[in-house]
Amino acid sequence: MNSLEEKIAGEITLSDSPGSVMKKWRELFGITQVELSKALKISTSTISDYESNRRLSPGVGVIRRFVEMLLYIDENKGGEVRKSLNMLNNEGGESNLPYLIHDFIAPVNGIDFNRIIDGKIVASQNYLDNLRLFGYTKLDSLRVILEMSPSDYPKLFGSTNERIFIFENVSTGRSPMVVIRIAPIKPRIVLIPSLQNVDKLAIRIAQIEKIPLITTRLSISEIEERLNKL
Repeated sequence: MNSLEEKIAGEITLSDSPGSVMKKWRELFGITQVELSKALKISTSTISDYESNRRLSPGVGVIRRFVEMLLYIDENKGGEVRKSLNMLNNEGGESNLPYLIHDFIAPVNGIDFNRIIDGKIVASQNYLDNLRLFGYTKLDSLRVILEMSPSDYPKLFGSTNERIFIFENVSTGRSPMVVIRIAPIKPRIVLIPSLQNVDKLAIRIAQIEKIPLITTRLSISEIEERLNKL
């Protein structure tokens, strides 16, 4: 196995809920149960049983075939997911970065996310219910703006852009939303903790981009503690 295959297999093997992790990776690769069942030559109900943890934990052989087929199907579609994941793995050794990426074990609905962090939606509320979120990126707003070049911006998304951006060190919300406005890739939600008065331009950009903009009274550490349990 290469490093990416080992990462996926290791996460499944070490998880207390291996089926949920298998489902997360399948959805991250954008592969349906039907596609996977055909590749593995097993029924969709078997895959569903694994993903819902109704079957016993998969053995090494099942996990190996599962990982191989994810990459095989992705390769036949152009290999974009694998390229993105490999880029993330290559960045994993860097330290003192102005951002931190965390992926959830299973996707979270936008409404559920807002409830978990006791959020207050200040823009684009109608788009929240349709979102499936796979993780978050915590960003030091000032450092990202000053230290990162536009070519580095995709690194903030890790394996998928179906994620939340959580900004630290924000005074009005204008600067991060301006950056998002001109960036080629957008997060699905922007969360700015401890911000009482959100800049009107930031709200307007969130409305134009159809990105829910949320604030919360929780501290960054409280947000991370809640989200890292997902």
